[in-house]
Formats: sequence, C-alpha cells, structure tokens
Amino acid sequence: MNVLPVIKKEFRQIRRDKRALGILVFLPAFLLVLVGYALNFDVKHLSLAIFDEDRSSTSREFVQSLTHSEYFDLNYTLTSEREIDAMLNSGKAHLVLRVPRDFSRNLLSGKNATVQILLDGSNNNTASVAGGYTAAAIQHYNARISGELLARQGKSFSPPISLEPKVFYNPDLKSAKFLVPGLFGLILMIVTVISTSLSVVREKELGTMEQLQTSPLKSYEIILGKALPYLLIGLVAATIILLCGWILFDVTVRGNIFMLYTAILVFMLAGLGQGLLISSVADTQQIAFFLSVFSSLLPSFLLSGFIFPISSMPVVLQIISNVQAAKFFLVIVRSIILKGTDLFAVWDQVAYLLVFVAVTIGVSSVRLQRDLNA
Repeated sequence: MNVLPVIKKEFRQIRRDKRALGILVFLPAFLLVLVGYALNFDVKHLSLAIFDEDRSSTSREFVQSLTHSEYFDLNYTLTSEREIDAMLNSGKAHLVLRVPRDFSRNLLSGKNATVQILLDGSNNNTASVAGGYTAAAIQHYNARISGELLARQGKSFSPPISLEPKVFYNPDLKSAKFLVPGLFGLILMIVTVISTSLSVVREKELGTMEQLQTSPLKSYEIILGKALPYLLIGLVAATIILLCGWILFDVTVRGNIFMLYTAILVFMLAGLGQGLLISSVADTQQIAFFLSVFSSLLPSFLLSGFIFPISSMPVVLQIISNVQAAKFFLVIVRSIILKGTDLFAVWDQVAYLLVFVAVTIGVSSVRLQRDLNA
C-alpha cells in the first residue's frame, strides 16, 4: 500500500498551518470549558421578594422556612401591592410570595391558610423550576406544621405514602455530569467533519488533484492517507476533553476506558466519512466549510439529544434525527461514562455507527475514484 506517503504529505500540510493545528487540538478543550460553565441547567439562588401583609411571627417563620436553602435568596421585602408589578417588570425578582393578612389566624385555628406566588414567566424554564421549588418547600412546611398540631393532641403524624427518592449515576443532579459527555459528540463531530472536508477540497483548489490522478494511488489509499492524520489528532483532542472534564467538572469514566476509546474511534470514523463525502461534492473550501458546519453543528446540537430530549420532538424531527451519527454516539458515551456499561449493552447504537461509517466512506470512495479517473 502507498498510504504512508499520503500520510506524511498530510502531516506536513497540517504542520505548516499552525493555526489549523491549534484549532484542531485546543478548540475542543476551549469549547468544553466555555459550554461547560456557561450552559447550566441548575437553577439556584432565585431572587425572591416577599409581600407579607400578615407581619406576624408565624408568617416570618414561614418565610424563613423557604429561604433556608440555596434555591432562594430573599432580596426584597415589599410594603405595598403596587410594588409587585414593578418588581416583576424590572426583572429584579424571579418570584414574589404574597402572605395574606389572615395567614397566622387561619393557620393557628386549623383552617386553610392560602398564600400566593407570582412568577416571572418571561423565562418559562426558570418560572416552572421556581414554582416547583416553592411547592416542595411549602409541602415540607405543611408536613412539619401538621406534625406539631397532632403532637399537641397526643397523636403522631404518619403520611399515607412515604417517598424515598434515590438518583442513580448522577446523585447530585449536576448539569455538568449530563452536558460534558454530550459535548464529546458535538465537539468531535465538528472537528473531524470540518478538517477532513477541507483536506480534499484543498487539493482541488491548489491544482494538486491532477498529481493524484497520475499517481498509482487508489481511492481508498488516498482516503486512508488523508483520514488517518486527523484521526490521530482527534484522539488527542478526545483525551484533552476527558482530562478537562475530569479536572474541571469531576466527570469520571465509570466504564471501561478501552471501550470508551473504541466508541470514540468509531464515531470519529463516522465524522471523517461525512467530511470526505462533503469534500467529494464541494469544489471550494468555502462551500465545504459551510456544508460541514450546517451538517454537523446544527444536527449535533439540536437533534442529537445533547440538550433537548428527542422523544418530545415532532415525529418528523425524530425521523430526521436518525440521519446523523451524534444521536447514537451520545447514548453510547453517556452509558459508558455515567452508567459504567459496556458496548454490548448499546450494541444497536454501535451497529448504526458502523453502518454510517460504511455508507459515508464507501460513497466518498466511489466519488473520489470517479474524480481520479476523470
């Protein structure tokens, strides 16, 4: 095989372009740090405003029961009803808790005491989370008050249903534990697709494709020679992502590291195949870059399950999501990193990636052979 000269040639081109080499190696780590810290689903320290019309020791105790956590910060105490709209309109408070005048009287007499929560719904996610936190805090306070009232009567409080939640794989429910494994697919897909799509198109623009046409090289040898350098660089980038995820976000690999790298290797082959397919149809680097970003960045971010669950998408988008590799790779990498499973537990996802690799590399090889024979 005459692959080695092509590999050396490709490495020389990469070495000459220091900026491209830096992007391929250090851009993944930069994106991991940027997205890992900036994109966070943990909603804490919500700005809370209180309008306490009762102003009793009971109402103050109730308010304190809500603010003794990291979820709420009591930043404002309102004195009139007019301030509520101004507080929500300005965005200074995420929610306003209104305690009516008869709160303590109703509560101490055993009647139903009603409080009102006013939420800023301009951010629906924050509003829904804030409402859930408040409901849980009030439920906890209700259980404590009911227990105290029954204790005064010489009775014990025992709820009919006792809930004992236990969270597997991510006990602290940290967003980073969910996002960092997902970033593997997003970052590696972008790096592999863009780099390889530009490699063949560069030959067309520089006029060196004619030299390849007159050489004894076969299409699969050219593909291997151009893909292997980026494959090695991609493995280095994957290692950097793993180290940064471990050092910065405490994301450790629970499963077999060898199986993880096997999955990464298969996924990068899928990205290389997609990049080579793009390079076989594009005539300029600008077109190749546009097609690479459009076919890798958007599907990997929106249709892979990286952030948005695929099951909640319309049926049409669920079908379209199957025509890209990141969706299946994320299932594999999250299973290995977070759950500690092996490749046999996700064999169907691995099988799809292998089919994707065979189709993209096979089609690009045929098209490249046709260009060489032209």
